[in-house]
Amino acid sequence: MTHPASSLSVDINMAFADISLDGYLTVPEHAKGLVIFAHGSGSSRFSQRNRFVAEFLNEAELATLLFDLLTPAEEDIDLRTREFRFDIDLLTERLIGVIDWAGRNATTAGFPIGLFGASTGAAAALGAAAERADKVAAMVSRGGRPDLAARHLAQVKAPALLIVGGEDTVVIDLNQQAAGQLTVEHRLEIVPGATHLFEEAGKLEQVARLTRDWFLHYLAGL
Repeated sequence: MTHPASSLSVDINMAFADISLDGYLTVPEHAKGLVIFAHGSGSSRFSQRNRFVAEFLNEAELATLLFDLLTPAEEDIDLRTREFRFDIDLLTERLIGVIDWAGRNATTAGFPIGLFGASTGAAAALGAAAERADKVAAMVSRGGRPDLAARHLAQVKAPALLIVGGEDTVVIDLNQQAAGQLTVEHRLEIVPGATHLFEEAGKLEQVARLTRDWFLHYLAGL
């Protein structure tokens, strides 16, 4: 990844609730807020798609924190059994722990916080936004599964942007249903010609631009 001049980029380890999670924190010199990423099932802090979006945000003077939702031991088990990747309650707890960690950490404390969730990570982001309504200022879902956080939707207080590929018809339907349950400001953005992973030329950049503009508005007032 490349980063703006004078930015802090560091591997971190976050310990809480008897576990330890690895992460990657980037803080531009004049950061306006912090966006915490929750990756999708079977992914990690090394997700190339999330890192692409994170770099886009860094260039817009937004700090980013990508982290592993599972410990290395849990990841090994999940690769064989897939028992953790759809445990939304567990993933939500982990994301809440990271939000609280960011509030205590000297480098990130005081930043308005946004959440970016991909696939199942979006369900965790919605749950965490509901549980930490006083700390989460905005959230974005990329190809998300908000249906997996159905019981939290009415409690979400952070403005939510739901981004779905135009060819991802099943997920479009799930997001339309979820949007109807949100009681806060929200928008469903369908990217024409994109499939679930936004692998088509230029589509992930569209996701990054939409995400940047949403967070700059709600985290930085721009």
